[in-house]
Amino acid sequence: MNIVSLNGQSLTFSDIENVARRGYKAEIAPEAKKLIAECAESVQRWVEEGRIVYGVTTGFGDLASVVIPRDKSRQLQENLLISHSCGYGEEYPEDVVRAIMLLRINTLARGYSGISLATLQQMVDYLNAGIHPVVPQQGSVGASGDLCPLSHIAISLIGKGEVRYKGKKMPAAEAMAAEGLKPVELQPKEGLALNNGTTVMTAVASLCIIDAMKMIKNADIASAMSAEALHAVPYAFDSRTHALRPQTGQGIVAENILRLIKGSEIIEKYKKDRVQDAYSLRCIPQVHGASRDALNYVKEKVEIELNAVTDNPIIFHKDGEAISGGNFHGQPIAMAMDFFGIACAEFASIAERRIARIVDHKLSDLPPFIVSSSGLNSGFMIPQYTAAAIVSENKVLTHPSVVDSIPTSANQEDHVSMGGYSARKGRQILDNTNKVIAIEMLNAAQGMDFRAPLRPGAGTQAAFTEYRKYVPFYEKDQLMYPLMHKSLEIIESGAIIEAAEAAVGTLK
Repeated sequence: MNIVSLNGQSLTFSDIENVARRGYKAEIAPEAKKLIAECAESVQRWVEEGRIVYGVTTGFGDLASVVIPRDKSRQLQENLLISHSCGYGEEYPEDVVRAIMLLRINTLARGYSGISLATLQQMVDYLNAGIHPVVPQQGSVGASGDLCPLSHIAISLIGKGEVRYKGKKMPAAEAMAAEGLKPVELQPKEGLALNNGTTVMTAVASLCIIDAMKMIKNADIASAMSAEALHAVPYAFDSRTHALRPQTGQGIVAENILRLIKGSEIIEKYKKDRVQDAYSLRCIPQVHGASRDALNYVKEKVEIELNAVTDNPIIFHKDGEAISGGNFHGQPIAMAMDFFGIACAEFASIAERRIARIVDHKLSDLPPFIVSSSGLNSGFMIPQYTAAAIVSENKVLTHPSVVDSIPTSANQEDHVSMGGYSARKGRQILDNTNKVIAIEMLNAAQGMDFRAPLRPGAGTQAAFTEYRKYVPFYEKDQLMYPLMHKSLEIIESGAIIEAAEAAVGTLK
């Protein structure tokens, strides 16, 4: 069945992709329901006993010293969500909102947050019914987690704010009524449980990681196709070289390239012409490999966060304690996603250099701008400009957000992570990088056509053949942007990877 069971401890990237993009439904695991109920009962009992617990019987942030009367504890939670729903900017897309909701349900299912089963089930029902809160992208400083965007999620549960439902934007109460749901009545601690933590940045990061694992294979394939177009020499990919510098990613990329170009008549014919190529070809393993290693580091950090408890205070109900710590601080994800952006940008940077070599007839011995009747036809002159512009944009975006803390909440929260923007710009850089790879594949395929009748390697031939099903040979000047958009579409679909892997086996 297409259902993901959530217990707060076993969520995977595959689960996230299935729910966020494939319409899988979610459910709370039976063992988690017991812990959730026990924790909520403890919080309720503490309120009745008059205990002082941050965010339960006190105000928030710099107002933590203000004690809230017991009869106002529920109003406190609703006020928290209403006042914190103050975002600006474009909405997060549907897949991100679904990922946010899934991750929030999962972390609250651990049973350390004091939320009631009824309230958490409301979010599950929303997710399964396709009720997606409207969540602005701007407003989080990444500590105490993603307060602002998570509040926009949470207010929909009490019938406030806006949602998207069945293709329309509407008041949450309207969508709720259509599904036969009623607004929840927030219990003590529930508002804080719903809006405190690193869920938004982690959701964005998770989808970035999923898509980046596809991007790195496309980057290797596109670079191998460029190697064919530029009749590169194969010596730099020799496994003996990489064994002497056993960086994990470097060795993997060298192996991938060798497998893709194996049997290439193009490379065999020209390999005695020179002993080495320019760095953008010769150092593909070193550059792509270093970025792969960086992305694997980010993947590890995000994977930990998927099943972490990141709100505050954390309720250790079996010990009878509520502890105000700092798990809401987004530093681990903020720093990782800054690294993610740098790693992705380098794939684009070196790809643009290969694009520039292909269109420069003095370096490639291909027709100028890889088109017949150059001069009358500009050919592929300007796509390289576009790639250069995008690479330059990435250079600005890779400035780290995490180093730019700014105090909030009257200096009670005096160091924040800016993880929300680290994740968002990581997405921008990844999308930009895919565009540059799409341009490289467009150029490389054109260059490979001019190498006929010599055959490329088994992997590059398979990738080229699949690519040409969608993007034709460029005979003379025509509208270029439709070809570029189609190129991007086909690489993001995974079709080129599938074709290459069918020929040479699974790429690492």
